[in-house]
Amino acid sequence: MRIIDKSKPVMVTGATGYVAEWLVKFLLEEGMTVHATVRNLKKKKKLSALEKMAEESPGTIKFFKADLLHSKSFKEAMQDCELVYHTASPFSLNVQNPKEELVDPALQGTQNVLEQANETESVKRVVLTSSVAAIYGDNIDLKKTSTGKFTEKDWNTSSSIKYGAYMYSKTLAEKEAWKISKTQDRWDLVVINPSFVMGPAIDPKNVTSESFKLITKMGDGTFKSGLPALACGVVDVRDVALAHLNAGFFSEAEGRYIISGHNASLLSMSLELVSVFGDIYPLPVKLVPKWLLWFLGPMMDKTLNRRYIRKNIGYPCIMDNRKSKEDLKMIYHPLHETMQEMFQQLIDNKLL
Repeated sequence: MRIIDKSKPVMVTGATGYVAEWLVKFLLEEGMTVHATVRNLKKKKKLSALEKMAEESPGTIKFFKADLLHSKSFKEAMQDCELVYHTASPFSLNVQNPKEELVDPALQGTQNVLEQANETESVKRVVLTSSVAAIYGDNIDLKKTSTGKFTEKDWNTSSSIKYGAYMYSKTLAEKEAWKISKTQDRWDLVVINPSFVMGPAIDPKNVTSESFKLITKMGDGTFKSGLPALACGVVDVRDVALAHLNAGFFSEAEGRYIISGHNASLLSMSLELVSVFGDIYPLPVKLVPKWLLWFLGPMMDKTLNRRYIRKNIGYPCIMDNRKSKEDLKMIYHPLHETMQEMFQQLIDNKLL
């Protein structure tokens, strides 16, 4: 059980990310000094939201240039830090080159950050942002579980570089992190495994999250004819950030944590919006039959290939979040609050 000194700086990789910005906000509100790593210090627009947060809080932020693919890239930012948050990792479902765009940054980035932690004497704990994608690859995998729920004991064994490359990248990266952590005993590794992250962004005009792409499509009529019967775990971005915060500072935190507020579906998410915005926006209110997806899915979206449809559409997805509630004291946002605040933010920023 390692106690983290709050007077020491805390490093956050990928600090302009969707989850990371909320984490940085919480750290700054705690009065901490945040060493924020970004790929490009010259992109002032991306940094402005974080700078504004720092001005309005008791904490301090310092920016450092770092690249996931370069070893020693995180040396300066990690100096004097007892706590390291590694949140930086690409999330994209449509990629041309899965190895270069997903696997290499996830795997090499994890290696570079954790190997630097091995060389930085001050580090006591690393909190890694993984995903439930490292726990399962397809909804049908639920049948293989011993409890009928996905738990922290489960690992994704069904994804590969050719099928589910994003899920595969998260699995490889997390396994590598555990492998590296076991080579030493100076710092702890705690892993956060969020489900589908939703909710308002700190900087909505610059967010590149797949979550926002999906909700925009729900609102602009893309899915007016219906949604696939796809079940998924859903969690508020603010809950994910709080889980990171607590995983860093709760001395008893250990191992993996599924961070998921609701066992939901694309349709249940849309229906939470319909109740408030349905009279104005062409939000989907019904399902597309599986047989129709089978024929049209691959033409509409290459991620909706027939193997994916066969193993996911119509199957439940049930997450066990008990460990997060017990150890990290998580109390999750209601789904309607998450979805409606996110959608309202898109409207307010003229993104819909």
